[in-house]
Amino acid sequence: MQSSQSTSRRSGPLAGLKVIDLTHVMAGPTCTLMLADMGADVIKIEKWPNGDDTRHSVPPKIGDEAASFLMMNRNKRGIVLDLKTDGGKQVLRRLIKSADVLVENFAPGAMERLGFGYEALHAEFPALIYCSLSGFGRTGPYKHRRGFDLVAQAMSGIMSFTGERPDGPPVKCGPPLSDITAGLLASMGILAAYTHRLKTGEGQWVETSLYEAALVQTYWQSTIALAAGTAPRAMGSAHPLNAPYQAFEASDGWLVVGGANKKHWLLMLEALGASELAADPRFVNGADRMANLKELEAVLSERFRTKSRAHWLAALDEKGVPCGPVHDMLEALSDPQTLAREMVVEVEHSTLGPVKTIGLPIKFSETPGKVRSGAPIYGQHTSEVLAEHGFDQSRIEALEKEGAIVLAAGRREERIA
Repeated sequence: MQSSQSTSRRSGPLAGLKVIDLTHVMAGPTCTLMLADMGADVIKIEKWPNGDDTRHSVPPKIGDEAASFLMMNRNKRGIVLDLKTDGGKQVLRRLIKSADVLVENFAPGAMERLGFGYEALHAEFPALIYCSLSGFGRTGPYKHRRGFDLVAQAMSGIMSFTGERPDGPPVKCGPPLSDITAGLLASMGILAAYTHRLKTGEGQWVETSLYEAALVQTYWQSTIALAAGTAPRAMGSAHPLNAPYQAFEASDGWLVVGGANKKHWLLMLEALGASELAADPRFVNGADRMANLKELEAVLSERFRTKSRAHWLAALDEKGVPCGPVHDMLEALSDPQTLAREMVVEVEHSTLGPVKTIGLPIKFSETPGKVRSGAPIYGQHTSEVLAEHGFDQSRIEALEKEGAIVLAAGRREERIA
């Protein structure tokens, strides 16, 4: 018989934590993905009839499944409930009774209308950790507004200082910055609340928003705005406080270099064969370089264009100057460091076989997390999860006939007929 310690080491640090996942698309699923990868038992509840919206975010597809859904929902068990039915509500209430955490990102007021708002559940299940993700949070003048990453990036100021030039159009960051950050913040908040519960037995409401998640990405730009009373503008890849710290074009491609502090600035000049610039009054210290950034960019760009990217990366690396190539996504995913850190892994899917996915970015020496299973097909674990929670076969069949649940093997409209 295996010891609990060996089981814990194999399953991750959150083994034994039960999470009810009522989230969809990106921010909420990012939160529950982090918990699942660290060993939590995440039961993802999808709506009827279409499930999580990412099931329809195509192309691309892998087999019959949307690649976006597969990425965000591995390591989770999936069931389908219609929460507008009495049976669906009964099932959810029974799942919550034995759960540690509930995570939701419904529109404002939706959980209350369904009878599963925080106040009602906290009164019945005081140890439950209830996490909400929304566009703007549960307080303030915008609390009833829905939010999307695009809106959060715009209203947080991010789009005003992203782009190539200060007079250019507003530019959104490529990845859904606020969605992913909100998910990470929510998972951090849940773990903090769980620590509190382990000490006191008390559950609580944890909540964050896309808007706040976007704002915390502006630490440097907010610092400038609050201290100097000026709004930072777009600078391309350059840094608002330090230089040189940006991308430069070599003869055959782009690289980035961080030569901002005195040590790295002087070492960078040695690598470039441009040590004479150390005495140039325009570039003596960091403040001088920031004040004359355009001139600095022009001088360094001319030098970088004279040789290949590989040449400059080798020369800079030899001197110990932080640098790297600008990769496209395929290059990044095949980089040896990416593979060495197991940030691209294969996971077995129930119908597709091996599927590649992003790995767990947090490493634990004693309780390693793992990508254990592929994303569920629609309704894959409904029968299994209900049986675990005391529903016998006849009751499961009755719930299916009612339309309260969906099983993977059939279509609801066929059952109704």
